[in-house]
Amino acid sequence: MTISERDTMGGLAKGLLVIETFTADRPRQSIAEVSAASGLDRATARRCLLTLAHHGYADWDGKFFTLTPRVLRLGTACLATMPLPQIVQPLLDDLSDRIGQSSSVSILDGAEIVYVARAAQRKVMSIALMPGSRLPAFCTSMGRVLLAALPEAEVREMLAAHPPVARTSFTRTEPEAILAELAQVRAQGFALIDQEVELGLQSVAVPLLNMHGRAVAALNVGLAAGPTPLETTAEGLLPALRAVAAETRAVLR
Repeated sequence: MTISERDTMGGLAKGLLVIETFTADRPRQSIAEVSAASGLDRATARRCLLTLAHHGYADWDGKFFTLTPRVLRLGTACLATMPLPQIVQPLLDDLSDRIGQSSSVSILDGAEIVYVARAAQRKVMSIALMPGSRLPAFCTSMGRVLLAALPEAEVREMLAAHPPVARTSFTRTEPEAILAELAQVRAQGFALIDQEVELGLQSVAVPLLNMHGRAVAALNVGLAAGPTPLETTAEGLLPALRAVAAETRAVLR
């Protein structure tokens, strides 16, 4: 259904833009920084930020703004209405207990993946991942699985609109190299990431298909890099990942 521009609230849209500028890399921002990141003029950015602070969604020290935990209510309410987390969480808990590694499920949201469920065994990343956390799709195992399910032209447009930025010295950022990697992921049915997101982190991911064969989410296992080649480690993990994917397919719509 098409929604007319005249039926939307410009102020709400601008406020949401402001909220989205706060990321793990930019948790504390000035008005000027939010203005630049959102594309809004400084006066509009200032009003949005002060509104968020007035209603308890942000803290302000006179110069810098940070979001408060109250913002999590928005994401929690959304996740609570989604059946996917409820379906996969028990399976993730069982999987992580059996293999002794952290596992996660995410969905694609534009150029990013959003974690919707997670079972943590040990911390292998410097940032804490939880439902609602976001990471770039182009350099994550779950992101590549989900991007591989899209038409190549759509991925090209996405990479042009959101130019890849290297997170480590191992990160592939050239569009053609990423597209070639996605072609391999598409052919083999899984993705491997070796320290492209963060040094010392490896991961293996498979798609979660619905009953119609469409990739609606991705499942991964994250582990610390070690002396064993990732390909060898993946051989031992893929059967368990594929078993979870097979179990969910009949109930995902």
